[in-house]
Amino acid sequence: MARQSRQLALKLASPPRWGGTRQGAGRKPGPIRWDPHRQRAPLASRYPCHITMKVVRDVPSLRSARLVTELERSWQKACERGRFRLTHYSIQGDHVHMIVEASSARDLACGLKAITARFARGVNRVFRRTGRVLADRCHVHVLRTPREVRNAIAYVLLNARRHLAKRGRRPPITPQVDPASSGRWFSGWRGEALPSHDPPAVAAPRTWLLSVGWRRRGLIDAAEIPKG
Repeated sequence: MARQSRQLALKLASPPRWGGTRQGAGRKPGPIRWDPHRQRAPLASRYPCHITMKVVRDVPSLRSARLVTELERSWQKACERGRFRLTHYSIQGDHVHMIVEASSARDLACGLKAITARFARGVNRVFRRTGRVLADRCHVHVLRTPREVRNAIAYVLLNARRHLAKRGRRPPITPQVDPASSGRWFSGWRGEALPSHDPPAVAAPRTWLLSVGWRRRGLIDAAEIPKG
């Protein structure tokens, strides 16, 4: 009668694996702590949003006339996307303020992706550089009331005057529209405003808050110094 041999178990080391629950797994944090990419809250289409984009430190001042012209030319093609609209903006030294409309949080994300991509390409093209442009994820503030929208428009279009006042410098006595903003296409200035014949780099607002509602809190004086 044949004897059956017993199979011996081999102790083999487990193959190395990426990730998993082992201690120390995953991408290590870099020297700069970015904001975590949390999922944005649902967005109602009736609410416009105030967007702030900041750039990394090695990018020269964004208020270069060549860059402003380049961005306006680019945004003329991207300001109206059906379910996303760029309606107001101002370009400061190291950041950009925008007011936008979107039909949903998804449309907001897609629209911002298109706008920021054009922005980054324009910055690198004008300054002949490569690499990262945005310092962080765009900051989004949802605007829900006429007063909030009115204050946001003044804050964006008159942001250059605010920065002058913060540095202790007196803004121009004669109100002037910031050439690095969409102010020359804005129809809500108090008093008579000179119309611009340049092709607009912004879209006409469609929400009630951004087209009609904010005006109930008063038109905007170009000599204002916004707070915030």
